[in-house]
Amino acid sequence: MSQSSWPRDQRPRERLLAHGAGSLSDAELLAIFLRTGTSGTPVMVLAQQLIERFTSLRGLMTASQRQFCEVRGLGSAKYAQIQAAMEMARRVMDEPLRQGDPLRSPEDTRRYLCSRLGTYPHEVFAGLFLDNRHRVIQYRELFRGTIDGAAVYPREVVRQALEDNAAAVIFAHNHPSGVAEPSQADVALTKRLREALGLVDIRVLDHMVVGHGEVVSLAERGLL
Repeated sequence: MSQSSWPRDQRPRERLLAHGAGSLSDAELLAIFLRTGTSGTPVMVLAQQLIERFTSLRGLMTASQRQFCEVRGLGSAKYAQIQAAMEMARRVMDEPLRQGDPLRSPEDTRRYLCSRLGTYPHEVFAGLFLDNRHRVIQYRELFRGTIDGAAVYPREVVRQALEDNAAAVIFAHNHPSGVAEPSQADVALTKRLREALGLVDIRVLDHMVVGHGEVVSLAERGLL
């Protein structure tokens, strides 16, 4: 059953246009994306079933391709659509930084990094490379790993920082578990990176750990 067969005032698309996307539930937003249900399952029912199966809208959006495509009614085309939509959202968040705006507060940085890294199902280690006025030169995702971790090579980080002519850097990585608490390995890695970059006069301002809706700063914890 498609949305066109519903009473007009109950269709998510019409409600979105009349009242804004913020007025819709997670299931209604997903129903607009799916457009149609499957044989015997209306699209709103399918949307609710998917959210329950993956425990949340976030769980569905960050599912692996295999997990996503195992569900009847979904497939590689819809998986590609979701990934494209999430990447477009990340790039929209990138635009102010690409225009050379400085990071004006730790909260600005937190919001940005959460939007970039918070939805990955695997660990990603990234760097915000800054000039001497703390304007962003480039955001780079340097290393990717598995759900458990990513290997980080200080020599490659130094090479990239020099190539970008950075004066300072903020590192960040996500914890796919959703728990943003830094590990001892995170602290040790940060110290190695600070020492390596210090040899070429590039400052490490912070290392932030991104969880689900939470970002922990090692600098604020006194661990830098």
